[in-house]
Amino acid sequence: MRALILVTGQTIPTIAERRGEFPAWIRERTGHAWRGEWGVHDVRSDGPLPGPNDADAFVITGSSSSVTERAPWMLRVEALIREIVDSRRPLLGVCFGHQLIAQALGGEVRQNPRGREIGTVAVRRVEDDPLFGALPRTFDIHATHVDAVTRLPDGASRLAETSLDPNAAFRLGARVWGVQFHPEFDADVMRDYLRARAELVRGEGGDPDALLAGVRDHTNGETILRAFAALAEGERLHRS
Repeated sequence: MRALILVTGQTIPTIAERRGEFPAWIRERTGHAWRGEWGVHDVRSDGPLPGPNDADAFVITGSSSSVTERAPWMLRVEALIREIVDSRRPLLGVCFGHQLIAQALGGEVRQNPRGREIGTVAVRRVEDDPLFGALPRTFDIHATHVDAVTRLPDGASRLAETSLDPNAAFRLGARVWGVQFHPEFDADVMRDYLRARAELVRGEGGDPDALLAGVRDHTNGETILRAFAALAEGERLHRS
């Protein structure tokens, strides 16, 4: 079994120096729930992209880039997303990855008209889904984003919302999920993001100190990543 993390961006340099990058956090918080190997591919390079049959499951990371930029590398990855979907491989998009999947499959991404969402936020499930495991109807998660999926692809099921984002999670078919939040973040990383973004938040009329005080640790992100790993393994066994 092989899971491939498609890298679309890096974390803040000061965080990377101390804690590493997105792929390491995804692997760590997924833990032993994924019993196969991991691969990492930076999709922003000019080199060949992996194919849909190069892994049993795919995860697309977050990024400080905006899907609305429509950069050439983004268009190439959107084509790969459609190939992955057609190949019936499990796919999970995180934050930017969530937005890129939505855009690739016919949805719409814009700057969130409700403003920046950052900190520990309450996610409300609006539909049951195995991706959430045994999480309660409302649960805490860490988030940081300015853009949002403003229209889901045709046929997608809206799974969750927050006070600022009605499309905080979606599923398309039985194997494709997008989550606007960051299940790979822990409270330590979230606090560092808030410190790094404090002046931006303050300039937009927010209160970074209150947001920082509201950061809460939890294992909800681990539950989601581990549920995806279990779903991906089950899908592989079904194909074999």
